[in-house]
Amino acid sequence: MSSQKIFLFDFDGVIVDGMYEYWHSSLLACEKYLNSPYISFDQKIYKRVPNAFKEIRPWVKYGWEMVLIVHEIIKTENPINNFNKDDFINDYHQNCQKVLKDNSWIAEDLQKILDKSRNYQIDKDFISWVNLHNPFFEVIDFMKELRNREIQTGIITTKGEIFAEKILKQLNIFPEFIFGYESGTKVKIAEKLTKTYEILGFIEDRKKTLIDIKQNSETSHIPCFLADWGYLKKPDRYNLCNEIKLLKLHDLEKLVAI
Repeated sequence: MSSQKIFLFDFDGVIVDGMYEYWHSSLLACEKYLNSPYISFDQKIYKRVPNAFKEIRPWVKYGWEMVLIVHEIIKTENPINNFNKDDFINDYHQNCQKVLKDNSWIAEDLQKILDKSRNYQIDKDFISWVNLHNPFFEVIDFMKELRNREIQTGIITTKGEIFAEKILKQLNIFPEFIFGYESGTKVKIAEKLTKTYEILGFIEDRKKTLIDIKQNSETSHIPCFLADWGYLKKPDRYNLCNEIKLLKLHDLEKLVAI
């Protein structure tokens, strides 16, 4: 086992609450770049994240899905709302694929316009864009303590690497590694890191990702922690296998003892 130790973190929902940023950036992507005939805009919708978006967020895996969901929420006809959101959630993956097909969209193109929306905001008013993210300071303190103990840190996120890096820099956090969606799946990234590092833990708020890590023979030894403060589905906190620990913010102090 390598003597180099590293602790891994997801980004959105673990280090920062990016709910408002995702709503704002996806909305801007729809307004400026999507060219859909099925939506209309009232600037008031930028000011408040609707409950339907918050409820669907735990099912999201990739950023492009946010653009699709926002489009479906702001449609002029039969939009997703509090009354029918469960219908969309109950068959989430298939519904996303149906929306892609019905609109002749490609997932990669939606991701590109989301990135384009972020770049537009960064160029126009970087600080305002950064301030759309609310940091979890307990996690930031934990990362700094790891650094003090000469334990490296790595970020594995489905956000674009460049965007995560800009936010972390503003928070005065400089991990050794940042892997964005461009780098492949989280399991494959973790698998590669095990060749060089002793991975002391991975904090993630997507239960399925942690299950995939535990079911992979190359990564099953990694201690996995489900972030209680993240974007969790209602059942996620229950029926956890013994190998995945539910982690609360106040438990981070105990992890320092590793």
